Amino acid sequence: MGNNYTLLSFLLAVLLFGACGQKETRQVPLGKATKGTLYLDLYEEGEIEAVQSINIVAPLISWRYGNLKITELVKDGEEVNAGDTLIVFDPSEVLKGIVEAESSLEIAKAEYDRMIAQHESDIEELRAGYEVARISHEISKIRFESATHESEIRKKEIQLNLDKAEIALERAKEQIDNRVKIQEEEVKQKNLSIQQFQSRLDEAHETLQKLSVVTPSSGIAILSRNWSSGNKFQIGDQCWGGFPLIQLPDLSSLKATVRINEVDVAKINKGLNVEVKPDAFSDSIFSGTVNSIANLAVNKDGSSRIKVFPVEILLNESDKNLLPGLTVSCRIIIDQIPDVLYIPLDALRVEGDVHYVYKKSGTGFDKVEIETGQNNTDYIVVVDGLKEGDEIALIDPFEVEAEGEGARDNITANR
Repeated sequence: MGNNYTLLSFLLAVLLFGACGQKETRQVPLGKATKGTLYLDLYEEGEIEAVQSINIVAPLISWRYGNLKITELVKDGEEVNAGDTLIVFDPSEVLKGIVEAESSLEIAKAEYDRMIAQHESDIEELRAGYEVARISHEISKIRFESATHESEIRKKEIQLNLDKAEIALERAKEQIDNRVKIQEEEVKQKNLSIQQFQSRLDEAHETLQKLSVVTPSSGIAILSRNWSSGNKFQIGDQCWGGFPLIQLPDLSSLKATVRINEVDVAKINKGLNVEVKPDAFSDSIFSGTVNSIANLAVNKDGSSRIKVFPVEILLNESDKNLLPGLTVSCRIIIDQIPDVLYIPLDALRVEGDVHYVYKKSGTGFDKVEIETGQNNTDYIVVVDGLKEGDEIALIDPFEVEAEGEGARDNITANR
């Protein structure tokens, strides 16, 4: 009985170890040597932009109205039609300016009317004085002409009175002429003041119209970022005239801008084909073409010393899901090698100058040296050592077996 129990335990242990070994073997992931075209590619993330877009900027207004403050704002990404109001700024300072300009203009016009009335009164008074002087001159002239039989002393007196009358008449005329010139200058100055107040009032009304910004065309409203906060503009933010606030992109022509490391930029040429996959719609793939490569490198970010080159990719199509600001993964196809045998890079093992793989053979794996060629981020060309259809381990199968043996040792120890 005891011998039978010992034999049964031994058989169960063998079956258990065998089952564990088979389980570990089945867990080795496999790849396959495939024949076909290998694409040499480069993956980079980018962002969708419109090739052409209309920039909506903050209106330019006079300094006297202070900074612009947003009171109404279209939602980011909202579809708008031509003539829709995109943004409204606080009009309180402008309305205050209108009231002040209207008041100043009204006062200036009233002063003008009073001045004109005073001018007319002054001229009438001077003209009356001139008329008196003229009459006095005429009387003196008549007396002079009638003084034929007067004594020489009397004649001299009459002559002096005539001269005096002529001087008074000339002076009265000069007073009128001088007064007219002064009045003309006063009218000119007052008219200039009125024009200034009128101009200020017109400016205030024009500014009031500018505070409501409408879209010149239909499209998708994309809000710009406020440089002071780093966030997109929102109600309550202040800005300055001429600052870009909203973009209206032309969605019929789109591009993606990626930044290529300086190590890889030499591989990129204008005209290369690109696969563009939106991160938000990973099941959609769009095609594009490398359109331009920057001549100058820029820092990858503010603190990094890594240099990158901006590369512009022109998309060949448009889609309702492709919107400016969308993050996309771009696969730039640098070259293609037709009719080659290639395997997953994960299957390749390297020891010094020796390249090898673990090829599936029956219930186990054989270590096989191979000669390799070019590779991309996922696959590498096999020049010699494998044939099409060979299955290869994507991880070291003997490490898996070692882990399985360790597990069996633990089971035995527990028993």
